[in-house]
Parts: sequence; C-alpha cells; structure tokens
Amino acid sequence: MARSSSQGTTAKEPGRLKQMYQVFTMTRRADPSSVWWFALAFVVPVVLGVLLALLLPGQNWLAIILWIVAGVLLGVLLFLIVLGRLAERAAYSQIEGQPGAVGAVLSNSLRRQWRSSEMPVAVHGRSQAAVYRAVGTPGVVLITEGQRGNLNRQVDEERRKVQRIVPNVPVHVVHVASGKDGDGDDSVTLHKLPRAMNKFKKALNRNEVLAVANRLDSLTQSPASAIPKGMDPMRARAGRPR
Repeated sequence: MARSSSQGTTAKEPGRLKQMYQVFTMTRRADPSSVWWFALAFVVPVVLGVLLALLLPGQNWLAIILWIVAGVLLGVLLFLIVLGRLAERAAYSQIEGQPGAVGAVLSNSLRRQWRSSEMPVAVHGRSQAAVYRAVGTPGVVLITEGQRGNLNRQVDEERRKVQRIVPNVPVHVVHVASGKDGDGDDSVTLHKLPRAMNKFKKALNRNEVLAVANRLDSLTQSPASAIPKGMDPMRARAGRPR
C-alpha cells in the first residue's frame, strides 16, 4: 500500500513543460507586458537564423536547415533566460512590502560569497519594520525593511555594534522600498536588492567573509534570543492558587 501510494504521488507531480507553463502563466498575470518580451526573445533569433540561411551565398539545403535550427534553439534559450528573470521579478512583486520579504531574498537569491540569515537582527515593535544583516566581499551590509524613519535608531545601533566587533570592516546600508511608490530616491526595490549589494566595492576575501560572519553571529543576539536562558515559554506553568 505504501509503495503504491508513493508511486501515485510521484505520478501526480507536474512535468518540466507543465512547470514552465505554470511559471509563464504566473508571470503573465503579474506583468501583462512580459508577453512582448517573451515574443521578442524568441522571434528575433529565429528571424535572424532564417535571414542568414537565405541571404548567405553558396548555401546548400543542409546549411539552410542548420541555420534555421540554430535560430530556433537560440530563441528557446533566450526565451528561458527572459522567463527566469521576469518570473523572479513577478514573484518578488507579490511579496513586496510584506514582513519577511527581505529575508526571503537573502536566503534564496544571494551568491555563495554572501553569509546572511532570513531572520532580522533588529525589529521595530510597533511597525514591524526590520533590519537584516549580510556579510560578503564588500563587508557588512545592513538592509532595512519597512518605513525607514522607524529604523534610524536600530540602524545606528547595529552599525556601532558591527564597528565595535569588527572595526576594520566596511559597513553599508541599503534601504528597501516599502511599497510600489518607493521610500526615497536612494532606496531599491525588492528584486534589485541582490544587484545593489553586489555593486559595493570588494573589501574582503572568502576566508575573511566567513571569519567576520562567524564572529558577528557568536557575539550578537537576534530578537528571538531575548528570552531569558533556561526558560522555555512553552513549558511555563501558572502559579498555584493560594
């Protein structure tokens, strides 16, 4: 029974083409103009391959077919590249402005040379605005999520904390726009966050990145660590009535 049920579950999983169609549909719904980019990415290489096959002198039938096939394959490749980029942007647009969106980007879209966590290092209690920290070759980057005015004190405290623990490491601040209208001229949208972080000048190598990240993790506390040690809130018991 277990074997048959596992086979049935495997059979229900969508195939690669169906997954691509689902991603295409999701992207088209989020951004209707993406259809034109898909068409342009596919049609231009195909047309170019056909023109080269017909206009180049001294072509036989085999060369003509190869040029057309090469154009189609290049069109499919460009279509997949554009689909991946626009699908990622559409997915980010659906979670933009929600608490934890920056953490999702840090845990899924950064390169290997970065060390980060999806949990914030500081949180503003009332507005749920948060500060995240990432360590990479540019140094330490503090990323704000939510209204910037509510996080001035938290950002300054985290900057001083980092400079006290690793004084020779550069500290950068990136403000993520809290909504579609943005949060200032120097803020970035959610899907542009990885690109903005990688634009900073390189200051550390891989070994130094790992050492700095480990030192910060061991000497700093996240908001979740505010519970006193030795106390489990899930096992707390009420006092006996007198």
